[in-house]
Amino acid sequence: MLLDAGPLKARDDADFRTIYNATMPVLFRVAVRITGNEEAAEDQCHDALIKMSEKDMVFPTVNDAKYWLICVVKNASLNYAKRKGRERRAYEKALKEDRRTIDSGETALLKEDAVSRVQAALEKLPVNLRAVLQLKEYSELNYKEIGRMLGITEGNVKVRVFRAREQLSRLIGEEDVYMP
Repeated sequence: MLLDAGPLKARDDADFRTIYNATMPVLFRVAVRITGNEEAAEDQCHDALIKMSEKDMVFPTVNDAKYWLICVVKNASLNYAKRKGRERRAYEKALKEDRRTIDSGETALLKEDAVSRVQAALEKLPVNLRAVLQLKEYSELNYKEIGRMLGITEGNVKVRVFRAREQLSRLIGEEDVYMP
């Protein structure tokens, strides 16, 4: 697949297919990491592609389309996650629901605990560090691409990724997380 094959029109079937095939795996990984839900992630990705088509977007390259779509998916996924968090807290408060789960199997419990600790620690990171780390770890973008997307320098991206990993490590405590 040529990444610089010329202008791509979102409403052109062949160009749309090219953009879809080149970006969907990355978009899905970004969305699922932010939302924590595969169905919601798929919805966010498809909504972004629909928005691109409805706006009759034209991109000079597939990479430009990818950057634009990742920004749209990232923002939509963050909004979804915030909304779901508010809904969950309101539901728990209204029903005073016990959030503890009973699971048979020590391994499953340890894995679930590790995932929740990591996600909770991620939520405690400042937004600028969390966004850079999520893009680096789940979108297969390099530092330069992340910097371009966020409007910061490549060096700043590296510093933020380092600081995010450092803070995450402190928040979690390396010995407290179960690794299968």
